[in-house]
Amino acid sequence: MNRRPEIRWHHAVAELVDFALISWEAEPERVAALLPPGFEPDVRNGAVLVSLVAFRDRHFHFRFAPRVRFSAGQVNYRTYVRRGAETGVWFFGTSLSSRLVQLPRTGWQMPWYHESVRVAGTASDWQLRTEGRWGAADVGLRGTGRPLDTPPGFPDPGEASRILVDPAVGWYPRRDGRGVGRYSVWHEPLRLEAAEVRHAHSQALTDLRLVAPGQLPCHAGLQRSTMFDVHTPPSRLLRPAG
Repeated sequence: MNRRPEIRWHHAVAELVDFALISWEAEPERVAALLPPGFEPDVRNGAVLVSLVAFRDRHFHFRFAPRVRFSAGQVNYRTYVRRGAETGVWFFGTSLSSRLVQLPRTGWQMPWYHESVRVAGTASDWQLRTEGRWGAADVGLRGTGRPLDTPPGFPDPGEASRILVDPAVGWYPRRDGRGVGRYSVWHEPLRLEAAEVRHAHSQALTDLRLVAPGQLPCHAGLQRSTMFDVHTPPSRLLRPAG
């Protein structure tokens, strides 16, 4: 990632605990059909990666209210896109196990859902269980103690970091239909531990017809903890990419 941007009073900070990145290969045409004009899927070796990113938010708070904090399980569903010369992620939706989901859902029109999310990690095992009408998921991983290799299709670790592991910019479809929202994050580069997939099911990605029932992920990685800056509030795109 680039140098840390200046932290402003309206930004948010959180520790992400028991972080996991699990990715599947999807058909480019299916991903492209879910994107608005101006966005293109990032195709590698004839496929596009779609990911489930899960963790526990610990002490999430806004800079202007440091004593008002919450902790919750969170799962993001994303793919990797280009908008003009800019790269980032496209968010299909998010499950959050806190009623404070109403802030991003209503205030920022983000496709977030209040669902039961349980993320638990030990020295060697990691488990996710999400129960809800939108994003039901059940994933079990086992750490290997080895660094995650550069996935196929990426020429070097730097590009894999910029596109897949440490993307700084994200876009999402606004719930009110008024275009696309955009926001950014910053964190130290992740050092993911390779994980073996014991089982993995994502109802959201299956319902979107991006992942077939029973399809196994192509890779998975774990990190026990990392700090995130979230540059809130999101903005709304007013014009197409040039």
